[in-house]
Amino acid sequence: MGNQKQYEVSEQNYVLERKGQLVKTSEETAPKPKRNLNGLWIILAFVVLITIVLLPNPADLPVTGQRALAILAFAVILWVTEAVPYPVSAAMILGLAAVLLGLAPDMANPDEMLGTKEGLKMALAGFSSPAVALVAAALFLATAMQATNLHKRLALYILSKVGVKTGAIIFGSIVVSIILAFFVPSATARAGAVVPILLGMVAAFGLPANSRLGALLVITAVQSVSIWNIGIKTGAAQNMVALGFIEKEFGVSVAWSSWFLYAAPWSIIMSIVLYFVMLAIIKPETKVIEGGKELIQGQLKELGKMKSSELRLIIISLILLFLWATEEKLHSFDTTTVTIVAIAILLTPKIGVFDWKTVQQMIPWGTIIVFAVGISLGTILLDTTGAQWLSDKVFGAMGLNNMPLLATIALLSLFNILIHLGFASATSLSSALIPIFIALTSTIALDVNEVGFVLIQQFVISFGFLLPVSAPQNMLAYGTGAFSVKDFLKSGIPLTVIGYLLILLFSATYWKWIGLL
Repeated sequence: MGNQKQYEVSEQNYVLERKGQLVKTSEETAPKPKRNLNGLWIILAFVVLITIVLLPNPADLPVTGQRALAILAFAVILWVTEAVPYPVSAAMILGLAAVLLGLAPDMANPDEMLGTKEGLKMALAGFSSPAVALVAAALFLATAMQATNLHKRLALYILSKVGVKTGAIIFGSIVVSIILAFFVPSATARAGAVVPILLGMVAAFGLPANSRLGALLVITAVQSVSIWNIGIKTGAAQNMVALGFIEKEFGVSVAWSSWFLYAAPWSIIMSIVLYFVMLAIIKPETKVIEGGKELIQGQLKELGKMKSSELRLIIISLILLFLWATEEKLHSFDTTTVTIVAIAILLTPKIGVFDWKTVQQMIPWGTIIVFAVGISLGTILLDTTGAQWLSDKVFGAMGLNNMPLLATIALLSLFNILIHLGFASATSLSSALIPIFIALTSTIALDVNEVGFVLIQQFVISFGFLLPVSAPQNMLAYGTGAFSVKDFLKSGIPLTVIGYLLILLFSATYWKWIGLL
């Protein structure tokens, strides 16, 4: 488990600082497992892979489809157990896909082998996806925020205006998460901007990081980040996974404004719920943080006057947000294209805000590889009909084919929430499940908007409320030692239950009214 935690937390290359002291990441502070079972998990993954490959081939499943499912099983074991870092698992998946698919009969001509060259093409298909380009561009944009400290300035400015009462600071941390979600397309980056500031306020009051106040503020911040991963299309990488599959299979692109119309109302309501849930479950030592305002003003003073690079980044970010929001309304430029153009401007000497040397050091390149390979695996599952076959067997056995739409959404959403307990990354979960949900849309006996049906399940995939390990931003916050797993679970259970019920309510009302279902 340790290797994956280290990768997820270092994903955005954040070093949390509080009063000049290094705040340890989860790799340093989390309890070390007594026994390293990573080797056994890797062996198990290969045993399962080989077993599925050697099983008799079902008549209704091509050999390539069976081998795609074997690779999926292999990947899921590595992802769930975190036996190897995700970039390493991505390399293993690439090699297995090229070899196993290449040595399988060609679906178009079963008398001939597909060939490893064609197998490799299938394995690399994800690297040509526009979704991958958007994720890469989003990481560049997050890096620009880090390089200029603009996200920290925004967070400090907002918190300086809300006052020093505990309730006001909770409200302020939620507002910060919402605003940053529009401009910082990285959950880890958003959490990394807010958490150190909140811990500094706790320290200013003379309380340790693991005080009730520290737990209250930090958990609120990261839960709010997860909520707005759902509300904004560019808020999280896993959204791009789903949209990549949707565009390929259905030929439909979901505009930034359309996603916002669908998901933002849910996130707004959940933000209000979060405020009252946190006040109810964690009682802080004080209702007023004396010295908190002075601390924030001091940190703003340390940042100094706004630099010209920050001003340029603000202008470019606002233009970018405008172009995102007006996609397919005022112009025909897609989200990926305008983001890449913005990154090119940000890298241009004299008018940009950072250089390539900075980018090389701060971009988590492994994330891009993992993302591309995840899309490749999902595409292979769809192209070889492996996803369709698995959907028929699993969900057909559950009787979903003949259930009412709301019951189908209820069961799938519950399945989604439960299986997320084993995944440290919503991106990998999207790669594994979205192709299966897409395949399911062709078998359910309902008149349903296929794109909307899949999008709703993508919203649920982003539920990372229950455990610290459920999302990288949770692990970043957990690494500060501000709260225990029990504390997080106490907030996560009501948020998950209310979020789930809200999904069902929206499915029965709002999403039907606006044509999503």
